[in-house]
Amino acid sequence: MSELGARLKEAREAKGLSLDDLQRMTKIQKRYLIGIEEGNYGMMPGKFYVRAFIKQYAETIGLDPEQLFEEYKSDIPVAYNEDLPDQMISISRVQSRKSVSNNTSKAFNFAPTIFIVVCIIAAFFLIWYVVTKVSSNHVEKLGQNNTQQQMKLQETGKATQSANKSVSSGSTTSSKPKSTNSGKSKQPAPSAQNLSVSGTSGVNTTTYKLKGTKDFKVTLKSTGQTWVNMKNGKGYSYFQGMLSNGKSQSVDFSKETEAVLTIGRTTETEVYINGQKLKYDIPPSKSVNQTLTIQFEPSTT
Repeated sequence: MSELGARLKEAREAKGLSLDDLQRMTKIQKRYLIGIEEGNYGMMPGKFYVRAFIKQYAETIGLDPEQLFEEYKSDIPVAYNEDLPDQMISISRVQSRKSVSNNTSKAFNFAPTIFIVVCIIAAFFLIWYVVTKVSSNHVEKLGQNNTQQQMKLQETGKATQSANKSVSSGSTTSSKPKSTNSGKSKQPAPSAQNLSVSGTSGVNTTTYKLKGTKDFKVTLKSTGQTWVNMKNGKGYSYFQGMLSNGKSQSVDFSKETEAVLTIGRTTETEVYINGQKLKYDIPPSKSVNQTLTIQFEPSTT
């Protein structure tokens, strides 16, 4: 057992938690939790998952993961680009060896494939252009129709006012029309939600504050392949797992005061708060693995 594993196990047992309890709280498979305590990182899916699982383990039992990473940095593997799945790495290496061993003359064999790829890309751009053009025309027509309807309503209102004046002038009574305002002032329009950065911690942790709304719905959308964990401020995880390209996961935190989002690949993950896209305060190019804490102060109006 490694020193880090022994420390984690000691903290877990001090809280009276079994590995089964920890598996249920973190949604991490028990065999990976055992691997972390034994220092057997070779059984993990990749180096990134080693750091992600250790971070989740430490947070659940009340330890600071950043401090652990600093104290045991010689024992914990650093996640670089090699944290991609092993099958992808193997395929890439095999393709590289083949490209080096083949003669340059064989490059002409790929010409048909390259031509097909170029045609597919061109077709996508053409479809995108046509769809954009049609959508633009549709929006323009809707705007014109809306303007025409407003003009008709204005003309109808003027005619109604003119008729009312005629009736009023022909009346023999001198009573004044009653006011329809009844002394009531117009209610101000509800303010839009306000999502702002309140602070950062370490190199990959950011805290936000959400105000001016009663809703708190979080949606994570993958543009490639990413591992995410969506939990509340008490440590309960609503979802944890991989999101492939185009897939998304939504959780309604409206009854919570805080949401903690652990994102494995910020470069391939988009975050939406009530439909509003969140801008990472820490650029994904500087820190791929990030933790976002969103504190929710619901509107009372």
